[in-house]
Amino acid sequence: MTNKTPSSYIMGCLNLCKKDTTTVMEGRTKEVEDYTLDGSTDWQGHPARRGRTGTWVSGNLILVNQGLATLAFFGVAVNLVLFLTRVMGQDNADAANNVSKWTGTVYMFSLVGAFLSDSYWGRYRTCAVFQAILVLGLGLLSLTSYKFLLSPSGCGDEQLSCGSHSSFHEALFYLAVYLVALGYGGYQPNIATFGADQFDEGDPKEGRSKIAFFSYFYLALNLGSLFSNTVLGYYENEALWTLGFWASAGSATLALIMFLCGTTRYRYFKPGGNPFPRFCQVFVAAMRKWKVNVGSDEDNKLFEVEEYSKGGRKILHTEGFRFLDKAAFKTSEELSKAEENSFNAWHLCPVTQVEEVKCILRLIPIWLCTIIYSVNFTQMASTFVEQGAAMNARISSFKIPPASMSCFDILSVAAFIFIYRRVLNPLVARRNKNKGLTELQRMGIGLIIAMMAMVSAGVVEHFRLKNAINETSSSLSIFWQTPQYILIGASEVFMYVGQLEFFNGQAPDGLKSFGSALCMTSMSLGNYVSSLIVAIVMKISQRGESLGWIPSNLNKGHLDKFYYLLAALTAIDFAAYIACAKLYRPVKFEESDEDNSNMISLEMRV
Repeated sequence: MTNKTPSSYIMGCLNLCKKDTTTVMEGRTKEVEDYTLDGSTDWQGHPARRGRTGTWVSGNLILVNQGLATLAFFGVAVNLVLFLTRVMGQDNADAANNVSKWTGTVYMFSLVGAFLSDSYWGRYRTCAVFQAILVLGLGLLSLTSYKFLLSPSGCGDEQLSCGSHSSFHEALFYLAVYLVALGYGGYQPNIATFGADQFDEGDPKEGRSKIAFFSYFYLALNLGSLFSNTVLGYYENEALWTLGFWASAGSATLALIMFLCGTTRYRYFKPGGNPFPRFCQVFVAAMRKWKVNVGSDEDNKLFEVEEYSKGGRKILHTEGFRFLDKAAFKTSEELSKAEENSFNAWHLCPVTQVEEVKCILRLIPIWLCTIIYSVNFTQMASTFVEQGAAMNARISSFKIPPASMSCFDILSVAAFIFIYRRVLNPLVARRNKNKGLTELQRMGIGLIIAMMAMVSAGVVEHFRLKNAINETSSSLSIFWQTPQYILIGASEVFMYVGQLEFFNGQAPDGLKSFGSALCMTSMSLGNYVSSLIVAIVMKISQRGESLGWIPSNLNKGHLDKFYYLLAALTAIDFAAYIACAKLYRPVKFEESDEDNSNMISLEMRV
């Protein structure tokens, strides 16, 4: 028998303990790695397992859902201006204004969906409910058109206009189209954020996939509208409106069914509650301490909680809006209550809660500068279509529907997403220390390209008027519109994809859907501003015997001057955007050490 000294015996025990500890920790590490680190849950409310939930399995399902829902929506939107003129009997200016208002309302409803999602329902339930409303609206529109509006039979094309309609029938039509607006508007910002939720930022690979998701999301949106702009656009232009609307309703129904099929695979985040009281608390608490002087050397006296349950990750204190810092300043009376965690939120707010308000305030100037871009974008659904309808759209015996020209916009989006991701961004990154174009830089580029699109549209209109062959048409081919559609598509890749990434990334964790809704709302206000500009232009230009710049008969107007006006407004907006972008300071989330994050996750889940 071998004799062991006490020291060797002790060392042996230590080595044995070390092996056991290593084995336990390895098991725990594997368990930690099997879960997401962003706090997401599965459909039963349990911590989400990485291999069983989310990633591209859920992401691809959401992309297909987005494509089908977009096909359904644009089956109505793409030719709505023609439906209003041919079936409802409106003139060009009124139809363009009504389309702008309707489209604006679509995106205003995105705020309703974002509020319900972030506050109460969560993104999954909100998407499901508003998709059901979209199906209901499309079904009602199909029935109303078939039973009441398309009379006499075969009306609604260029030759045969439909008769007058009763107030009840018109009310049914507007109820249907605004149900479509409510359904798609409430669904759209939440599906974008819900798709991004399927990727864990704590994992490097999934983090890269999350960035790529926004580009593919916008690509899916455009590919979904491609079928609407070509096939459905053709049939609707040939007065087969009911067929087009029923196809849209079927696509929306299929999208809803597919979305529900992924229920057990998705990752979920719990809603953070109504943000309005939190925002009001910051302003009230700051006003209560308006006499308190908070210097830059007193940041250590600002109150913060250990864990901010309402908004996810904590946000680090930033300079700017120093008045709001008073809400987090601990007076001598509040110091003991803060340590006991029994503070009154109307008197004392955590730094993260204050920074939430600062974050939204910083986003507003950038957001405002994107509205003029949306004015340019909305021309595709209104004046571009009217311009195309007054051009030579024939290839032999086949007549191209004017709304189908937007397929060049869609193809441009697809091409420029590939060019940006595979060529331009890697090229910039190689020359800029592995840093590609920022979201703000891309949005600025989008403004410049949109300005070029308006100039192109104005030049085309100038030559269209020169080649007028009768009172209502022109010999200029409709394919002269191709450059303006391509330029708008290129600008979308830089502006709208950049917007989605920017607002989603810069919004606090408890307001991610609101961040996406900001992008949608800029489109909404762009449509309303477009309607306002058209009204002002017509008011000023209709003097004496002049019919104005955008009359019912475009050959007697000056649509080219309208496009040049939009280009000038975009140039002014670009100058303001540059100033706002230079002053912007990004949000700073608190990032824990990787080992600490793993241990926290371990303690929560083991």
